[in-house]
Amino acid sequence: MSTPPLDPYYPVAHLRPPRNWVNDPNGLVFHDGYYHVSYQYNPYGATHANLHWGHFRSPDLLSWEPLPIALSPTPGGVDGDGCFSGNAVSDGDRLIAFYSAHLVARSPQHQPVTCAVSHDGGATFRPRGELLIPELPEGCTMYRDPYVWRDGDGWRMLVGAALADGRAATLLYDSPDLETWAYRGPFVARHPEPIGGTEELTGDGWECPQYLPAAGGQAALIFSTWTEPTGPMRVAALIGEEHDGHFKAGAPVWADHGPDCYAPALLRAPGGRWLLWGWSWEARDQAWAVAGGWAGVLTVPREIHVGGDGTLRQRPATELLALRGERTVQAEGATHGPEPVELGSVGRAFDLTARLEPTGSVGLRLLTTPDGSEYLDIRLDPDAGELVVDRHHASLDTRAHGGAYRMPCPTGQPVDLRVVVDHSIAEVFLTSTGQVLTLRFYPTGQGAWRLQARTAPGTRLRYAVDAWELQPLVIKTPTASAAEQY
Repeated sequence: MSTPPLDPYYPVAHLRPPRNWVNDPNGLVFHDGYYHVSYQYNPYGATHANLHWGHFRSPDLLSWEPLPIALSPTPGGVDGDGCFSGNAVSDGDRLIAFYSAHLVARSPQHQPVTCAVSHDGGATFRPRGELLIPELPEGCTMYRDPYVWRDGDGWRMLVGAALADGRAATLLYDSPDLETWAYRGPFVARHPEPIGGTEELTGDGWECPQYLPAAGGQAALIFSTWTEPTGPMRVAALIGEEHDGHFKAGAPVWADHGPDCYAPALLRAPGGRWLLWGWSWEARDQAWAVAGGWAGVLTVPREIHVGGDGTLRQRPATELLALRGERTVQAEGATHGPEPVELGSVGRAFDLTARLEPTGSVGLRLLTTPDGSEYLDIRLDPDAGELVVDRHHASLDTRAHGGAYRMPCPTGQPVDLRVVVDHSIAEVFLTSTGQVLTLRFYPTGQGAWRLQARTAPGTRLRYAVDAWELQPLVIKTPTASAAEQY
């Protein structure tokens, strides 16, 4: 695998190949001592086309080995126009990838399930060559993205769908042997409804359903909302319990509060731990990304569970602490303004923790130009009970997207944050509640970046902020067969 391009926006601690298009994480599975991460990949350019499954594996989430492309469309076959999203399971010595078979002639919205099998640890996969589930249930206006998991002595599968009666759904199948599948009906189906108390809706259809089983508490169904004519929107979840093959849950909540996370996928790790990766798409004009030769990146791996209070909780995988290099910021103190407090300088990739104890509106500002005209804001708004991440001024290049995004934040108590910034992606974890907000930004400044603490008039802030350089992932030299595919 060749050296990544000298691009100021290219991430170093987030997984992706050195060039071309990336979208949904696929085939996430722990098998024979390795974490396997595949992803939607266009080997021929930085646009959404010619979709294959690219493939990495790692023993530790820090050092990654590129493997040969796992899945490729078969000309004239059931997946002739693309191997779309799905997942993988480990079954003895076999890795089995289940995926959506795409044919333009069939219908972009109807992608039946097929599979491919590896007996050599994921180095090669043999496609089934025919559909695993050839008949779609009656009344499906959209059908895609299988998610298979072991359940006792058998197996279960969810497929994302939209129904003719206007409901979005996940459809349930089961199998004793991963070969013969019986349709059991909708696992859950709902008409569009608001998510997390906002005006945004759950959409016309659900893509990439993922099921996080209960571990002594409640379970979670994570899905990506799809709406005609916009297409992909955001990531939501239902928290609840299964009864007789149906998932009963309360109101939908956000799985990620940001604008730039979609199609997350789960991996069941050793020790009962669950990990999640998402796709963070570009938030800039397509021509800009194409000119750079790459588009899309996977989020950092996140540990995920449903807390005892019934909320979905996420944090960066513990292994990522090993990517911390030199501590560049160590600041503690109090301020009541009106002038901002300079906390120190950071590089273009850093890992930050902060404890903020405010009496009103306060925030951290990442300034990316020497004159301070370009900056990313993370603000606390106690009156609204929200944390706000504002990128309206995060790039002086008008081709970059703007916007301010919010997630609920407790008031009257210290607020703990973990922020991972890697060149053009920021993942803001509200440690206090386990929520996360992902967005992309594209600073133009050439000088050092610096951090400030800021307060509104009449407001006091006690703060403790630490930041470390974020070291690159180790990407091993691929075999000759893998290198020629990337």
